[in-house]
Amino acid sequence: MSRLIVIDDEPNVLYSLRQALSRDGLEVETAQTARQGLGQIRQTTPDAVILDVRLPDMSGLEAFDKIREVDPQLPVIVITAFATTETAIEAMKRGAFEYLLKPVDLRQLRRVVAQALEVSRHRHGQPEADVVEGKPGEIVGQSAAMQEVYKAIGRTAPQDVTVLVVGESGTGKELVARSLHQHSRRASGPFLAINCAAIPEQLLESELFGHEKGAFTGADRLRPGKFEQASGGTLFLDEIGDMSPATQAKVLRLLQEQRFERLGGTTTISSDVRLIAATNQDLDAQVAAGRFRRDLLYRLNGFTIHLPPLRQRLEDIPDLVQHFVSLFNREHGKSIRSIHPEVIARLQRHDWPGNVRELQSAIRFAVVNSVGETLTVEHLPAHLRDAERPPTERANPLDILGMVEDMLARGDSDIYRRVNDLVDRVVIERVLRHVNGNQVHASERLGISRTTLRSRIQMLGIPPVAESSE
Repeated sequence: MSRLIVIDDEPNVLYSLRQALSRDGLEVETAQTARQGLGQIRQTTPDAVILDVRLPDMSGLEAFDKIREVDPQLPVIVITAFATTETAIEAMKRGAFEYLLKPVDLRQLRRVVAQALEVSRHRHGQPEADVVEGKPGEIVGQSAAMQEVYKAIGRTAPQDVTVLVVGESGTGKELVARSLHQHSRRASGPFLAINCAAIPEQLLESELFGHEKGAFTGADRLRPGKFEQASGGTLFLDEIGDMSPATQAKVLRLLQEQRFERLGGTTTISSDVRLIAATNQDLDAQVAAGRFRRDLLYRLNGFTIHLPPLRQRLEDIPDLVQHFVSLFNREHGKSIRSIHPEVIARLQRHDWPGNVRELQSAIRFAVVNSVGETLTVEHLPAHLRDAERPPTERANPLDILGMVEDMLARGDSDIYRRVNDLVDRVVIERVLRHVNGNQVHASERLGISRTTLRSRIQMLGIPPVAESSE
């Protein structure tokens, strides 16, 4: 039996809320003063509280603070007939579960109370994914794809060779570069990173190679570039595919001769820097189009590490979510200790075009939006909270032409892979249901190996089907 306490000094409001909210499995108690309500909270340990802002013996916000002293995680829904901007901000700042205006919309209140009781149930022993401590800058993931990345880092880090990290935007290429540096013989030296796409072309050369006083208008002093500053360590050039042809030529010379000159200078400077480059572009295609030097590409990809997109390692999402929740708990002063299983299920159904960076932003939003110790679906951004599956997945799965037309109309990209994933999901789910979840039989009927089947199930986030005992 769940217990809700309503604290309000208006008898008609107490009567209305008791009548509206009482149901099987929920006991509603009432109190007309803050002190009476606090006494009941101490005695009965409720699962949620509805608290009016204006009470005869103290303000609702004062009462809220005293409730927090009794139970810091108890969901408290604040209601008021005297709405002010300051009161709303203060209530949410102090950790109110929700802030509602009188006269209260009963349908909305029932929904909010149900969410509060769900949070309370989960903090009282329901199975959750416990949040474990994470470290900033840590690469997270135990999938087969990431294991290959770790092995590549281990093989390459001790060797003083140039490395090219290839992957879509948001996959974590800089984390790989930092890991290569930390595990190299240069770990005690500096690690500097520069995004070639974020700096105007006319300034990038100065940033990399430095300039002499008077080299150009505004150059009022000598300024060492990143290649000098990173001496004895590692320089990471992100989005190197956006580098201009002139700068490409200078970088090529540096890689070949380990020497360069500052802008406006004639003195040749020796360089002792390990270069790690990264791109989200197809550099072979850039070479074919005449936008990237072939000889520079040969110099850069002495060893290439391919970083998979998040959609190809959905099984890593639980670990990533725990990692980000842990970091954002500290950053935003939150105390989330567990994650509702439906949060993970919902996140594993998303396509993640922005990769890990997009997931990180979503979890930051959810942590800031959270109340209590459990992260629930209600805390997620709207586009993840409201959609069970992408619209194309709710369409007729056999209407492939219709799916493609919808994607074209919306301006979607990566259409080939997405349609194939949708078809695979429909086929695999249907075959698994037909064979009662038996993956041996399913792989035989599908004509693929069990390894391939398991990989597709994990990649597509297909929920398990209970195997028959027969």
